[in-house]
Amino acid sequence: HVQLVESGGGSVEAGGSVRLSCVASGTLYAGIPMAWFRRVTEKKREGVAAIDSDSYPTYSDSVKGRFTISKDNKHTLFLEMNSLKIEDTAMYFCAAAYGGSRYPGLNDNSYNYWGQGTQVTVS
Repeated sequence: HVQLVESGGGSVEAGGSVRLSCVASGTLYAGIPMAWFRRVTEKKREGVAAIDSDSYPTYSDSVKGRFTISKDNKHTLFLEMNSLKIEDTAMYFCAAAYGGSRYPGLNDNSYNYWGQGTQVTVS
């Protein structure tokens, strides 16, 4: 139903900024909840930021005040990442909760479509 393609990752120095983008295509409807997750280790995936059906954002405590999630009217999701820290290094994934909860927050089980990821390395 939905394809997600992330871009914008790369290497950056601590304190710098990166902007991630995620283009959604396929059978879309207005107000699909979307989110950014990151995989820190093979087994650990954590929610970073989400935007719900009412366009209300949610952030993890670790990124609050530094990252900003937004979505345009063409189903492109963004993550503005500022004041980056070494511990922000991870593979970042875009996700969509298609046909499910309107307010999934940072619960990865609520998201059923995922992108391939884009690497962000902070040194």
